[in-house]
Amino acid sequence: MLKHRGFPGRLPGTDFQFVIRRGNKDGATPLISRKRYPDRRPADRRADSAFMAALWKHFGEEPFERGNLDAGRLSWLFGREVVPAEQPFDPKSYEALLRINPAIAQVSFPEVFLGDDEALDWDDDEDDL
Repeated sequence: MLKHRGFPGRLPGTDFQFVIRRGNKDGATPLISRKRYPDRRPADRRADSAFMAALWKHFGEEPFERGNLDAGRLSWLFGREVVPAEQPFDPKSYEALLRINPAIAQVSFPEVFLGDDEALDWDDDEDDL
């Protein structure tokens, strides 16, 4: 499992994790497309926005390997803002290639693409897993 060095481990000040420390011995948790309802808590929305900002800052439009990115957090974006970069796609693989769909991501998280530094405000000295 590829560990994305320099990627924030979690949303600062919360328990919303962005990466995992080690792979699951039974295999990767499958990625699914989770529906984001409009009545989600503000903290959940901030976590989604910060995770999208971290993905954009770290990978941009380039394809990236799933690696140690948290499946639960990815699943909130999967199928819309984050899409498979290869066919056939294995949602249970740590080696699966993903990419950001900028057109959808810009609509969903405009603050990430408009230069709002608050969405990108994480401590670079945190645990880089």
